[in-house]
Amino acid sequence: MTSLLERGVWGILATPFIAPGGPIDHASFARQIALYGRIGARGVVALGVFGESARLTDAERQDLVRTAVHATGGENGSPPGLGLVLGLSTVDTAATLAQASALLEAAESVADRTTSAIRALMVQVPAAEPTAIVAHLRAVNEATGLGIVVQDYPLISGVHVRAEDLADAVTACPWVVAVKAEAPPTPPAVATLVAGTSVPVFGGLGGVSLLDELAVGAAGAMTGFSQPEGLIATVDAFERGGFAAAREAWAPFLPLAQFEQQAGIALAIRKELLRRRGLIADASVRPPGAPLPERLFSVLDAHLATLPPGGAE
Repeated sequence: MTSLLERGVWGILATPFIAPGGPIDHASFARQIALYGRIGARGVVALGVFGESARLTDAERQDLVRTAVHATGGENGSPPGLGLVLGLSTVDTAATLAQASALLEAAESVADRTTSAIRALMVQVPAAEPTAIVAHLRAVNEATGLGIVVQDYPLISGVHVRAEDLADAVTACPWVVAVKAEAPPTPPAVATLVAGTSVPVFGGLGGVSLLDELAVGAAGAMTGFSQPEGLIATVDAFERGGFAAAREAWAPFLPLAQFEQQAGIALAIRKELLRRRGLIADASVRPPGAPLPERLFSVLDAHLATLPPGGAE
């Protein structure tokens, strides 16, 4: 139950809605999972930060887990065995345990499925002190029996921890199966975590620093991007041919990745791109998320026109 996550790409799933202000569009959610399965991703993360987990009700999160368990188990066009990680959006230990319990109960309610379909829980760094981090992660592992992906994302958690201290905490937790490093600048943080731990370290933040993260030892990318084929091509190229090959593979996608990762409107941009791919039916973001400014549509079109053939469906 606590085997390390495989190297490669783990996609962060967007949560699509039927219409602005409407309920979750589960068919569109499953289509994203099917895409990641077809293109060779290692797995997917449901209820990540870009999955708008904090803006969903408890019932919506549980319903989304049921859909994710079904889809990663081979239904809705996805190949069986696609890894599934569930994100937990709180840093308070009691609240984190309650959320984990509810999500796992939902997973177990799916016919012919169990929590064995879930590879790990993604848990935010709750504090700056290693002892507090260890205590929090231990409580989640003991309550669930699942491995932990530690997410260091201070922009969302509000917690700033030194990479050296995080490495010490991870080393003390044999149930940690990966670290997701999203405290900028990420390349030095990834380098420190790779040197100080024995678990895979993944980059995030839309892949904008993917090349440099791979160069200092990252195991791949655990992030969302409207063109995940580019992430996979880059990670595969690095494994085969090193930095030069990965740079060539990522170069056509990097301008779009940077455009997509604009603070405040990143999710709206990504959802519009996913809609244009036919993966989701509606690009709306739940309030207080900002919509995509109309003035940027022409820029988005220009970026799409530069993608390599086969870069998107």
